[in-house]
Amino acid sequence: MNLLGLEALEGIDAPAETGATFAENARQKALYYTRATGLWCLADDSGLVVDALDGEPGVHSARYAAEKFPPDADRRQQDAANTAKLLEALENAPDTRRGARFVCHLALADGQEVLLETTAAVEGVIARAPMGDNGFGYDPVFLVPRFGRTIAEMPADLKNSLSHRGQAARQFARRLAQLLGR
Repeated sequence: MNLLGLEALEGIDAPAETGATFAENARQKALYYTRATGLWCLADDSGLVVDALDGEPGVHSARYAAEKFPPDADRRQQDAANTAKLLEALENAPDTRRGARFVCHLALADGQEVLLETTAAVEGVIARAPMGDNGFGYDPVFLVPRFGRTIAEMPADLKNSLSHRGQAARQFARRLAQLLGR
């Protein structure tokens, strides 16, 4: 089995992400790319859901503060703007309303339909200030209470063992083996 990343698919524009949920966006992307290539496609949609913000930034996590950075901003600039906007929005939120979760939804399509989907989440709270240098995105403000530190303060092996993407990928691997009869 050969695996290709998006970088190998030159000339295919990214699809619009118009879904209201991570599941809808993952399905849209999987179907879009599989129809564009004729290959099976595994797509991911992930983001941060914050209780005090009624689920925001949600499906808009990567571009939550898009109005605050130029279109050509690099990932680091985007992450900083997104995190700053999040902390500003939560400035007056009590600790009891700072609950949050990282969510990942994976969808596999074969050209005609979505064959398999998995969803996973990791629970935490939004810290009042960034802590740690590992990771990206909201990792420096996503505190996992049972470990007493943010994702950005964790070693890679610990982060990967509890991450929403890692959990979704492990579920996906088990279900794919079943789908393929292995």
